[in-house]
Amino acid sequence: MNRMPVNTSSFEPTSSTLNNPTTRAVRAFAPGSVGNIGVGFDLLGHSIDGVRDVALVRRIAEPVVRIAAIRGDVAGADALPLEATRNTAGQALISLREKLGLGHGFELELEKGIPLGSGLGGSAASCVAALVAANALMDAPLPREALYKYALDGESVSSGSRHGDNVAPMLLGGVVMATATRMIPLSVPAWLHAVVVHPDQVLETRRARAVLAEPYPLPLVVEQSAHLALFLTGLQRGDVQLLREGLHDLLVEPRRAPLIPGFAQAKAAALDHSALGASISGAGPSTFAWFASKADAAAAAPAMQAAFAEAGYGSRAYVTPVAGPRADVITDEGRDGVAA
Repeated sequence: MNRMPVNTSSFEPTSSTLNNPTTRAVRAFAPGSVGNIGVGFDLLGHSIDGVRDVALVRRIAEPVVRIAAIRGDVAGADALPLEATRNTAGQALISLREKLGLGHGFELELEKGIPLGSGLGGSAASCVAALVAANALMDAPLPREALYKYALDGESVSSGSRHGDNVAPMLLGGVVMATATRMIPLSVPAWLHAVVVHPDQVLETRRARAVLAEPYPLPLVVEQSAHLALFLTGLQRGDVQLLREGLHDLLVEPRRAPLIPGFAQAKAAALDHSALGASISGAGPSTFAWFASKADAAAAAPAMQAAFAEAGYGSRAYVTPVAGPRADVITDEGRDGVAA
């Protein structure tokens, strides 16, 4: 999401909500994610357990999208815009109601749990959580795949481009290939686990994308394509060696790594603890590594955190199955106000 200073001191429901005792509300969450997975820039991503955003959406008679409140313990949550067109969640719901020609609107509250500028898909999680909640409120809810284009509309507010490597795994769970028009879930062995470490740094997506502007030589692109092919085949076969050979990013990581103090040391620590590979999560600064077991992942997490600590940064670590959760409804408050 774009971070713009706004006044969020009051989280009280609007008068239209208070005056409508039959208002129905749905609360939904969306998990964090690892975008790119190193070798799949703007193409691959997987959801993670342990961090999430939550959206509470009310269906309202007025044909508008309104953000009533944004709250959360993460730094910068109070600076997110309440203006719907400048907010990923707000724009996603605007796109949904306008393209479907809905006669009603939505009122939204966001609970931010994913740190801003973390590389964990925070802007994507807000719009996916809002879409899943709003979809549950519609007279004819859409299939999960049909929400993808609206999520892309929302995500573009933050990144300036339509890429689905964060929203797609949040919508479907696990590892997903995201094209301009399709979400394709990929096979993931149950034993495959990840460590995702978020250092106390902020790296804005637009800055991280700016370092990629210079063209790449064709031989390097061909070599990266070989890595991607090995990686995808390794996933499909559940082959540790193919995953190990494929999980090497030659394009994005070398340009972004200098923006992340401690990254090189954290990656080295992961590889020293049996990681199949490690790279930057999304735009960074979070760092991820894949492991052949949960035990290996749990053993590596403290070493990766220690590497960032040596660089002067505290951090949080998440040990998660690579086949992470998908966004879903938490509660559905019926017209009598009782959770269904």
